Amino acid sequence: MAVSNTTATSTHQNEAPPSLLKQPKAVWAVAFASVIAFMGIGLVDPILKPIGEQLDATPSQVSLLFTSYMLVTGVAMLITGVVSSRIGAKKTLLVGLAIIIVFASLAGASSTIGQIVGFRAGWGLGNALFIATALAAIVGAASGGVARAIILYEAALGIGIAVGPLVGGVLGDISWRAPFFGVAALMAVAFILIVVMLPSAPKPEHHTSIAAPFQALRHRGLLTVAITALLYNYGFFTLLAYTPFPLDMGAYPIGFIFFGWGLMLAISSVFLAPRLQRRFGTLPMMMLALALFALDLGMMALFTENKIVLIVGVVLAGLFLGVNNTLITETVMISAPVERSTASAAYSFVRFVGGAAAPWVAGKLGESNVHMPFWVGAVLTLAAVFVLSSGRKVLAHVDDHDPAPHSVDEALAVTVGD
Repeated sequence: MAVSNTTATSTHQNEAPPSLLKQPKAVWAVAFASVIAFMGIGLVDPILKPIGEQLDATPSQVSLLFTSYMLVTGVAMLITGVVSSRIGAKKTLLVGLAIIIVFASLAGASSTIGQIVGFRAGWGLGNALFIATALAAIVGAASGGVARAIILYEAALGIGIAVGPLVGGVLGDISWRAPFFGVAALMAVAFILIVVMLPSAPKPEHHTSIAAPFQALRHRGLLTVAITALLYNYGFFTLLAYTPFPLDMGAYPIGFIFFGWGLMLAISSVFLAPRLQRRFGTLPMMMLALALFALDLGMMALFTENKIVLIVGVVLAGLFLGVNNTLITETVMISAPVERSTASAAYSFVRFVGGAAAPWVAGKLGESNVHMPFWVGAVLTLAAVFVLSSGRKVLAHVDDHDPAPHSVDEALAVTVGD
């Protein structure tokens, strides 16, 4: 009998760990939906110029597609915890997907720029509800441990960010309406998959207060990081919403250019940022990444008429932003003695709502001077470096924190940062 037990134990110990790809169907359903949700970030880049040309809209008017989306996303981040803590993760996911399906379809059927801007705002609400809940859903349903679930989630995020502009370019080459209808169709498939495959979980016992994020901003460390993000987000949104206009190319090439940006963003977020953080420290790497991004925008301001410089600048920006976004949002998670979800909501609110005006302002400035949007973006991004530096004392504990690779904190950082 003892021999039998020993043999069984030995056999069990020699078993290989379950494959990363051997996951419940529910995990793949949420991962697929996550890819589509993150595609929405850069999907409209390739079609900004065609929309302006066909609907007789100025660059500043077209850039409102980003402004309305980010403004509503930022405000919605304040209520995602309130909603999910009361109706549960599955229902929150489905509500978010349903909202995206409706508003993406309406945007595709629009006949004026004002309609698209309004429907894009509704899309932002749905995206906030979905993205804020997807990580918890995948972790709860995955097999093989939390780390494996996080790897799958990070992969879905990276694929979505990278292929969004590419899909937007391919479909936008057919019609500017096609990307909107394409997202709606794919989200409808994801909705059905989640309804069928994702089991319902018990509602959380703890209910989140809508006032909690505002109270969290009383902590100077969190407020410092949030203001830093607000400032550099001006440069980020300028790059995303304004660059397609001076590039003056078709939807297909614009899609490929921003595919390069998304690819660099995904790679540096998931792989490069943690390595640089461990070697050089969190705050020094954040300040360096922001300084390099400001320099990048400055080069784009100097040589706005040179398309090669703009293309290289866009792709390099993905590298700098990926490193910074991951590290700055990880810093948010430990910058104040509050729950991580509360800190994330407060940070996202300031970051997105404060920076939402950037696409419109950049478009407006670009109508009179093509160089000015990049110059303003560079100056404000540089200002972010000084703000972050001013808070080094209250953020000194950040470099003592060493998150485990593929931890929930790391995945949250990548999500909110991107």
